[in-house]
Amino acid sequence: MSAVTVALFVLGLVLLVVGAELLVGGAARLAARLGISPLVIGLTVVAFGTSAPELAVSISAALSGDGGADVAIGNVVGSNIFNVLFILGVSALIAPLLVQRQLVRFDVPLMIVASAACWLMALDGTIGRVDGVILFVSLLAYTFMLLRIARRDGQSGDEEVPLAQPGSATAKLPVQLAMVVGGLAMLVIGSRWLVDGAVAFARLFGVSELVIGLTIVAAGTSLPEVATSVLAAIRGQRDIAVGNVVGSNIFNVFCVLGISAAIAPNGVTVAPAALAFDIPVMTAVAISCLPLFITGGGLARWEGALFLFYYVAYTAYLVLASLQHEALATYGMAMRYVALPLTAITLLLGLVLELKQRRAKTA
Repeated sequence: MSAVTVALFVLGLVLLVVGAELLVGGAARLAARLGISPLVIGLTVVAFGTSAPELAVSISAALSGDGGADVAIGNVVGSNIFNVLFILGVSALIAPLLVQRQLVRFDVPLMIVASAACWLMALDGTIGRVDGVILFVSLLAYTFMLLRIARRDGQSGDEEVPLAQPGSATAKLPVQLAMVVGGLAMLVIGSRWLVDGAVAFARLFGVSELVIGLTIVAAGTSLPEVATSVLAAIRGQRDIAVGNVVGSNIFNVFCVLGISAAIAPNGVTVAPAALAFDIPVMTAVAISCLPLFITGGGLARWEGALFLFYYVAYTAYLVLASLQHEALATYGMAMRYVALPLTAITLLLGLVLELKQRRAKTA
């Protein structure tokens, strides 16, 4: 591998992060002028903006062929797993995350439906063009519903979105528009270099493009989400921290995967490994958010630590599988028959106790 390829790969990651920061910064200030609540900003402008790297990478990969489909599907699935387990985990460790009822009643269930829909569409081994159009139309319907909720509730959130100081450069409309356009340009260029470098790395080390997409590319394109949610948690803007992750996951399936499948010549081919393991994990991770958010209306520090544990465990499984290590079978059995059942029982008991306490209060 040439030094130029490595340099372009690293520079591609840098451009993705910087481009997303410019895009989100400019778009958030424009949206805040409209009086949109912090939660809706987190679910739309911030979430869609920080997911722009996933969109650019997956589209480039889907059109490139030659292993690009594995990167396209792996990027979406890996990003969704990374967003929930790693980003929410880190954010909850910094500050316990509280969630609004809208997330529990509407957005998180929709995230689960999107993950399940992806799984069902992939059962035949391909997410075709018609599937892609259906997913994208679902995004339009979701965005329309969010706008209706924003108009109905207005500034219902209890957190304020910071705006640029009057008189500063970023407070000017032309500067904000330039940030959006410049950010998009960086994302397009950076995504191309990142995909090229990822495929080169996969071939050099004998690691499948699927694993590269599920780990390096997914984590790299999710860095804007990491920075946004962690910074929001530190500043106490919990609506944006949680809304960013939930909105990004919905956007990844409906828009990123939808557009990639719709424009790819033969749709997006789903590798058997992704269908058998990674997509089910993505769906299970989405489902895990619902009881956690219901119990106590948020994510406690210990639950954040649990999310981080499972992300490390998931990554370790991918590494062992790619190396075909002899410990893979034992590791998989330990996770499947010990760790996961214990976690499920703990979460179920917590949910039952929470529901009993709520009934007792209303009685």
